[in-house]
Amino acid sequence: MTRSDTTTHSSARPRAPVPLSARAVLSVDLAALRANWARLNQASGRAECAGVIKADAYGLGLAPIAKALTSEGCKTFFVASIDEGRTARAVQPGATVYVLDGLLPGAEASYAGFDLRPVLSSLAEVRDWAAYSRARGRRLAAAVHVDTGMNRLGMPESEVEQLAASPDLLAAFDLTLVMSHLACADHADDAMNERQRLRFEELRAKLPPAPASLSNSGGTFLGARYHFDLVRPGIALYGGRAHEGEPNPMRTVVRLAARILQVREVAPGASIGYGATYKVQAPSRIATIAVGYADGFLRALSVATGEAGPVGYIGDYPVPIVGRVSMDFITADVTSVPPELARRGAWVEVMGQRVTVDDLTDRAGTIGYELLTRLGQRVYRVYEGAGA
Repeated sequence: MTRSDTTTHSSARPRAPVPLSARAVLSVDLAALRANWARLNQASGRAECAGVIKADAYGLGLAPIAKALTSEGCKTFFVASIDEGRTARAVQPGATVYVLDGLLPGAEASYAGFDLRPVLSSLAEVRDWAAYSRARGRRLAAAVHVDTGMNRLGMPESEVEQLAASPDLLAAFDLTLVMSHLACADHADDAMNERQRLRFEELRAKLPPAPASLSNSGGTFLGARYHFDLVRPGIALYGGRAHEGEPNPMRTVVRLAARILQVREVAPGASIGYGATYKVQAPSRIATIAVGYADGFLRALSVATGEAGPVGYIGDYPVPIVGRVSMDFITADVTSVPPELARRGAWVEVMGQRVTVDDLTDRAGTIGYELLTRLGQRVYRVYEGAGA
């Protein structure tokens, strides 16, 4: 068959049914997500492999993501806020859920009834949680976060030593995890990784024995010395690369396609979009596509005359993105695509296996985390693959 047959023509179309009014569709492959967790679980060796599902599972939907991960064997989740923790608990009643924000002053009672575990990052938080546990008459579970050099959240050594010297505080709650966070794990050869690992060994040794966790996605692939008892992958679950400058072994989870609203003939010298930053050099056909920065297609992906920008696909035909990204639209040069394929209502894939999240964010000068979490709520979401 040729590239212009109807099968190829429909390759950018979402596989699952979508409303005729859908202008842009984000397809989430739950089978690929589960395969990525299984790969990370294998890489973690004897350590438990958790799942980081904060920020609405990196913008992909906390509930379906948590259910899919649980079906693959994931038992522990990390969220950012109490509200996210409550959502996770409603979805997975039996899971262990840690809240990375820890304790805001006076917010202890917000944890009541949801069996959530705060990640305590200061001595003040520990004291508040210990007092709350005593008031409840139970040793409530919590993690303690120690700072190993990132200087963001986490207890400094002085506070770790004070805690170690306070058996009454430690006896008041159930210390279920001691954790820290790697700052440079996305660069496998960065010397800071080893410095933080050694520092983590020193600090956790000052506290009573408890399960330990240091590794994020990148750390999971750094080897057994970094695994301890539990690893906490995030971006790699969703298909993003764990290590900069290295092949990405993870399967593609997200695919973004949008519909052509209009195709027009444009003469040489005519400009495209805001600012007239892109000028057509030859007779062209330009398609206006229904996705913009309000949908998460970053404005930094705009293309001026003479620049090499991102590429979308209509079937197997690449279509270069041209001009500025606006709130609701992008424009693409479809001159090389047969008119029966590049027409009003046709689908254009702008992110997927051929143009990945990392491809786009490399061009935009940012990271996959930002693009995924910016995917707008007006983008229609469909879930595909096993467990959808």
